[in-house]
Amino acid sequence: MTIIRRFTAVILAAGLCGVAAAQEGKLKIATVDMQQLFKEYHRTNEAQKQINVERARIQKENNERLARIRELDTELQDMRKMLDDPSINDAKKQTVYRDWQMKQNEGIALDRERREFLQRRNQALNEKMMQRMKGILEEIRQLVEEQAKGEDYDYVFDKSGLSTSQVPFMLYTKDATDITAVLLKDLNKDAPPESGDEAPAAEEGGE
Repeated sequence: MTIIRRFTAVILAAGLCGVAAAQEGKLKIATVDMQQLFKEYHRTNEAQKQINVERARIQKENNERLARIRELDTELQDMRKMLDDPSINDAKKQTVYRDWQMKQNEGIALDRERREFLQRRNQALNEKMMQRMKGILEEIRQLVEEQAKGEDYDYVFDKSGLSTSQVPFMLYTKDATDITAVLLKDLNKDAPPESGDEAPAAEEGGE
């Protein structure tokens, strides 16, 4: 999930309390996998399901708009055949042509409105998703900090953090304790029971 990489890249390494230990020459260090915490936190999954439901709702409305545009296109094709029919007199053709122009303009306007609707709603949904994910990551970060202070760690490093060249920042740490499992258990202690229900995928209607 790209959203995880985008956010966890920001949380690289948190230095937390403990100058006294540094002065004694012995640092107490822990590592944490922020990507794993983010992916496996039940609130992340719940937020993603809600986003999927909203995205499916947008796609459903988009498909309804597309259906109307396709109906117009069928009508335009039928009228085009009438205009090419030599058995129809000129007066009738002029009436059909005026109707054809009106429907063509209506179709262009409807498709423009549909595209603007799709762009506007998807942009709003993406911003909403970003805010939700930021809030979840901040909640995780605060829990990491509380755990670090409670266990008197001097530093906690995110071992899932990558540099711009996609190389892990944490290549080696001596005597570091991985606190990911402990934090994950704490995060999911109030998780609701698994229902197995997934939001139905919306039929793709194009842009």
